[in-house]
Amino acid sequence: MAQNVELREFLRTRRGRLTPEDAGLPPGEGGRRVPGLRREELAALAGVSVDYYIRLEQGRSTSVSASVLDAIARALRLDDDERAHLFTLAKPAAPARRRAAPRPQRVRPGVRRLVEGLPTPAFVTGRRLDVLATNHLARALLCDFDALPPAQRNHARWVFLDPASRELYADWEAVARDNVAVLRMEAGRHPDDPELSALIGELTVKDEDFARWWAQHDVLRHGYGTKVYRHPVVGELTVDYEAFPVAGDPEQTLFVYTVAPGSRSAEALALLASWTAAPPAGSAAESDRGRAATDAGATREVSE
Repeated sequence: MAQNVELREFLRTRRGRLTPEDAGLPPGEGGRRVPGLRREELAALAGVSVDYYIRLEQGRSTSVSASVLDAIARALRLDDDERAHLFTLAKPAAPARRRAAPRPQRVRPGVRRLVEGLPTPAFVTGRRLDVLATNHLARALLCDFDALPPAQRNHARWVFLDPASRELYADWEAVARDNVAVLRMEAGRHPDDPELSALIGELTVKDEDFARWWAQHDVLRHGYGTKVYRHPVVGELTVDYEAFPVAGDPEQTLFVYTVAPGSRSAEALALLASWTAAPPAGSAAESDRGRAATDAGATREVSE
């Protein structure tokens, strides 16, 4: 039943965002009772009967071919991520074949050493956007996830429930919506994951933005892009990120951040690296590090 509801709502929201003009149909006349395309218009574009499409959108169709799903995806103008999500929802695993509850994820020692040895921010996420490994630059730039209780080491939870994240991201809304879309795709693949359901329930109750965006059924897979940070110590910096699947566990993703050489962001990252360098415990350098960072920030303000 949960899968049927997910399919119904996904198709309904995708259909609702298209206008007749978007689909190459004559402009709709006044008095349309629904936003976007009507079911019969979408069925005609996909080349299926209206009754068949209605059954599919209501989640009542128990068998649908790949060719029909392709036709509906084209009619709805779905992107690659949305198309993959449609196929996942329309062809759920039979109850008898559903997998057991997923085991806790672990980062291989070699992957952990790779992350820790990179001279740029890097971290690994797993299912539900759980943060599984970070290096010192990622902890300094984002959040010290290692200092949090294990149950709270989750990127989406941090983005929505830690006020500091809203100050850190120059475009917090874009980052937050991406997190919602990634979780929505996770929910399609793992509808019976109790930890994912608990996370979604917590965020829905505690943050109205999450609840509103969750209802829109947008989906996204990890890829690449650019983020702008407003760091409290080193100021603004722009990073490019790449996401790589980890061999041996396709549900783990390695994120690596880079900055343009010679840019102001490169200078800021170098300052962050020096600020996070770990001097011997109890040394004068350790006691001076906080003061040095403050002085560096003051110098940046004067030079600007």
